[in-house]
Amino acid sequence: MSDTFEKIEDIEIRLLLEALYVRYHYDFRNYAMASVKRRLRQAREQLGFATISALQEAVLHDPAMLPRLLGYLTVQVSEMFRDPQYFRSIRDKVVPHLRTYPSLKIWIAGCSCGEELYSFVILFREEGLEDRTIFYATDINQDALQIAETGVYDLDRIQIFTENHRKSGGKTSLSDYYSTGYGRASFDKTLRRHVVFSDHSLVTDAVFGEMNLISCRNVMIYFDRPLQDRAIGLFKDSLARKGFLGLGSKESLRFSKHGPSFTDFVREEKIYQRSGR
Repeated sequence: MSDTFEKIEDIEIRLLLEALYVRYHYDFRNYAMASVKRRLRQAREQLGFATISALQEAVLHDPAMLPRLLGYLTVQVSEMFRDPQYFRSIRDKVVPHLRTYPSLKIWIAGCSCGEELYSFVILFREEGLEDRTIFYATDINQDALQIAETGVYDLDRIQIFTENHRKSGGKTSLSDYYSTGYGRASFDKTLRRHVVFSDHSLVTDAVFGEMNLISCRNVMIYFDRPLQDRAIGLFKDSLARKGFLGLGSKESLRFSKHGPSFTDFVREEKIYQRSGR
């Protein structure tokens, strides 16, 4: 790829991101550019456009193209009980603190297609906390939220879900929570009794409640540093005193100006506690 072509492409990408913000209020302008560029190139090729500018024209004039593009710009790959030791730490070290509260609010930020949400609901059911908890599951991708609301996944994914659940200290069989048919696993609708699904952007939206636990894993790795800082500030303002924040294995509070508002709780699993001050 020539330098001239790449420079033109960079201009096209900036214009497309600005157009998405102005036309649809989706703000990817402060996402890590290397990741955005890679995803937009993939979208351009697979959606059949010769240039990013042609893709921009289609998105601006055809709202039906927006969810297709969002599918490339937002990450929808996850597993139930992904990184089982993280959930083991939640179960063994965080849950004992949460038991002391008469009611709980849990926020799964960037919930994607719902795998992490259902992991938390099952864990809380096993620990006897589900009925006192409201779970907030948010994402900017409406298609992903719809999948999360149905709780239906391909059956060939269940083996890894089951193994992760076992390693996380699961106290029941994962098969207790779903039924199968036509190559799909449908998770029981009772798991959604205390769940609120909502469109929410860490880039543009504000605090919407006081949470006892926020889990936002493998989302901020796609943000640039200022946007990471905004998200961490949002989490800080959304947490009750002594509330907990769980991040992904490659994410950290180390460079954030909001870092002093947290203390390490389970350092190796990137679980932090909001300070009391």
